[in-house]
Amino acid sequence: MSEGKQFLITGGAGFIGSHLAQACLSHGHRVRVLDNLATGLESNLEGMDVDFVQGDVRDEALLTRIMQGVDGVFHLAALPSVPRSVKDPYASHDNNITGVLKVLIAARDAGAKMVFAGSSSAYGDTEVLPKNEDMPVRPLSPYAVTKVAGEQYLQVFARVYGMPTAIVRYFNVFGPRQRNDSPYSGVIAKFCRAALEGEVCKIEGDGLQSRDFTYVADAARGTLLAMEKEVPGGEVINLAGGNRISLLDLVSSLSKLCGREVGIQHVADRPGDVKHSQADVNKALRLLGFETEYSFDEGLEKTLEWYKKEHPAPC
Repeated sequence: MSEGKQFLITGGAGFIGSHLAQACLSHGHRVRVLDNLATGLESNLEGMDVDFVQGDVRDEALLTRIMQGVDGVFHLAALPSVPRSVKDPYASHDNNITGVLKVLIAARDAGAKMVFAGSSSAYGDTEVLPKNEDMPVRPLSPYAVTKVAGEQYLQVFARVYGMPTAIVRYFNVFGPRQRNDSPYSGVIAKFCRAALEGEVCKIEGDGLQSRDFTYVADAARGTLLAMEKEVPGGEVINLAGGNRISLLDLVSSLSKLCGREVGIQHVADRPGDVKHSQADVNKALRLLGFETEYSFDEGLEKTLEWYKKEHPAPC
């Protein structure tokens, strides 16, 4: 796709969505954001020249109206969190599966390409690392099931309707604007808050579980590339750095940045959780020319600095 397109970002007032909006604008695109502000914040879009619409992705009439003139749709709107889905699977299903289907239909009718925010949770707890896109899906939680269903809907719409679609699988994205005030917050957001407030980091299990943490600016740039590049319909592409960091290593890095030891408290394992996650990133390089630009330590330092400014504390 050439520059100067009109894009719609569902969930665009959220953590990743707002960074994606920023990336789109910096590449000369126009941005419309749809967000119900259930987990997003309108303040995340402060200073950005976007057309903000507050509403729900399940509102068919609203979708039809705001799809007018749209060249591409990034569907990031979802009810996130594995533990939340275990507690309330119906809410995850209704928001994430019904939502993606309604957005898909509206995008198809508008002649727009759609890029879907998938999740590494689709892989489940496979012992094979790194995880490549040809592996069978093995979702371990209702949330993971909703993400797999979304991917399959995009693949079917590409096959049945010839609709241009692409799926990017995120691997533990972190960075500025990620909320740290919820029990469902991401682990880096929670640990940064604990470190800044002089509290212990609660680790579920032994702390040896590892993740392919990806800085949000890289995830946003890769997502935009999936829209701009021509890729086979329904293609699944990992977006990550291809590395693994354990939670114990994460706390160690925070301790170095804070200049003091950050405490740890081990608690019970979390149901539906995955032990290790690491992406095979060869397809992203081949199809999108995508590689991460930020190392884990660089991203963590930028993230902690942002939390210090937003939530001054004694670290």
